[in-house]
Amino acid sequence: MTLPQNAKSRAPWWKPETHADRRPFLIGRNAVQTVLRGFFGSRDFIEVDTATLQISPGNETHLHAFATEALTIGGEAAPLYLHTSPEFAAKKLLAAGERRIFTFAHVYRNRERGPLHHPEFTMLEWYRVGETYEQLMADCADMLKLAAETTGTKRFSFRGMEIDPFAEPERLTLAQAFDRFAGIDLLATMAADGETDRDALAAMLAKNGLRVSPDDSWTDLFSKVLVEKIEPHLGRDRATILCEYPISEAALARPSARDPRVAERFELYACGVELANAFGELTDAGEQRRRFEHDMAEKQRIYGETYPIDEDFLDALEIMPDASGAALGFDRLAMLATGATRIDQVLWAPVAETFS
Repeated sequence: MTLPQNAKSRAPWWKPETHADRRPFLIGRNAVQTVLRGFFGSRDFIEVDTATLQISPGNETHLHAFATEALTIGGEAAPLYLHTSPEFAAKKLLAAGERRIFTFAHVYRNRERGPLHHPEFTMLEWYRVGETYEQLMADCADMLKLAAETTGTKRFSFRGMEIDPFAEPERLTLAQAFDRFAGIDLLATMAADGETDRDALAAMLAKNGLRVSPDDSWTDLFSKVLVEKIEPHLGRDRATILCEYPISEAALARPSARDPRVAERFELYACGVELANAFGELTDAGEQRRRFEHDMAEKQRIYGETYPIDEDFLDALEIMPDASGAALGFDRLAMLATGATRIDQVLWAPVAETFS
């Protein structure tokens, strides 16, 4: 596929000359989506379609949802949200008996707009019952290759970074990454039960010249190191699979059998861009409730708001089988595969920018 070298989106997107610049990226997006549907179909996956309106949009501290309300025939109002992920609905389908499912879901996240962020975007999620999250790592590697083959792209590039999408991804644990790029012994700040030592981590940051505020929590400090010291090095020359997140940073993932301080969670990076987030899924409903309540208490502390907990989801976890699942930002993959430089170049009809 031959794509314009300097094509860029110009507002408004519906102007014929602007659309002409964007169209090769959009056609590339469609081609990648088609081949990925074939990828899953050839592996006995069922494509599912989950509802956008949910009782809870998700319960992660830093995710922000769009709120609305449903009206009964009598006019009574009930709050609803546009989902930030199809995860809750997908896991209910696993509880219902499905074993391999995937979905291209339109999802919605507030407070997000930029070259890599859009308030409405497409998330590709897939789940494997009875299979490990290592299989999801292999899926991700295969998808990078398929996307490149489909668009005729030999190298993915973004903001001066490049990878070979056909190369086997590097696998790196968070502990290895903290040691390699920041000189920090991450596991030394975590107890065997997953409890974290904020002061120990703060001392390590200060020793490495990173600013520490008195009100920074352990999670704040962890995120600061991740963003400032580690992420700029991920996905260079080849993709990176960053795995074994601290248990406190993996709200829906089960603990690792190898080390209970860390979780079966990984993220896929290419050219410094986070593409996917995957879990060995937590199925302990009591532990999941505890994590949700903790994260909503943090959300209230930081943002002054909370979201309801989906009790049906917790009930479904009681009968959900062991599974692994992944969420991939499909628009970002389409960007890298087609050579686009902004997410809105691969969206057929971007959301109006009046609020950006």
